[in-house]
Amino acid sequence: MKRESIYKRYVPAVTPDEKNNGPAYWFIFNSDKLLLNPEDNFKIPSAEDLNELSISPVRIQYLGTLDGQPCYTAEVEPGTNPPGGMVFQDLISLYEVLDEDIFLLAGRAIQIINWDKDHQFCGRCGSLTQTSDYEMAKICPECGLMNFPRLSPAVITAIVKEDKILLAKHSYGFKDRYSLIAGFVEPGETLEEAVHREIKEEVGIKVKGLKYFGSQPWPFPHSLMVGFTAQYKEGEIKVDGKEILDAKWFTAQEVPPPPSQVSISSELINWFIDNNSGGR
Repeated sequence: MKRESIYKRYVPAVTPDEKNNGPAYWFIFNSDKLLLNPEDNFKIPSAEDLNELSISPVRIQYLGTLDGQPCYTAEVEPGTNPPGGMVFQDLISLYEVLDEDIFLLAGRAIQIINWDKDHQFCGRCGSLTQTSDYEMAKICPECGLMNFPRLSPAVITAIVKEDKILLAKHSYGFKDRYSLIAGFVEPGETLEEAVHREIKEEVGIKVKGLKYFGSQPWPFPHSLMVGFTAQYKEGEIKVDGKEILDAKWFTAQEVPPPPSQVSISSELINWFIDNNSGGR
């Protein structure tokens, strides 16, 4: 992964610095849609107070600072109209529109605001929870149960057979596109075991030579994508017919262009192209 760490610009925190009370970045969500200003290069609103934007939030969470500027995430009621000149836009459609660090921070923001919304009450005893002052946690004052923001690790793999890569059509998402085999890690298994299981379940083959490639936060809905490369070992392609509708081998020249250059899927596919048949 070539991207520089967001932590060169971003400092996470759960409690605002009272001395740093200037204009803040506001990541404001109406369901899964983020408030932006398309007339100003799709920038995130910056304001000292949401009253400046005529926004009445349902809840607010502090995120830390980006380039020294405070950052907050907020949720508004469904149907809320955006301020003049602004729009609410699906976050998933913005990953090649926003500055990369802003997009990554927006992904963190939506996961935190959804976690806040989903853990207002204790899942064990039903009591109203409290937000910790020291860490990103919801605490039940009655039974002591703690809940942290949910994170679901998933594996994605570039499977290579000689000078070809395996791509598949999925039954979800962009059904008309071929992409890599991916899936969530199940309880009790390692990342490597998840790779082997997903590949065997979805396309019926076995792989070898597994190598770690990189990772990427992916907030749709709350994933951490862990990328691998692998070599074909044995077996014939047999799709499961549920998650995978079709799968086949592609040369570097045959690979469909990735829909985005931002995702780890695109980086894995570009890695294959760069290392096979001299690219396109």
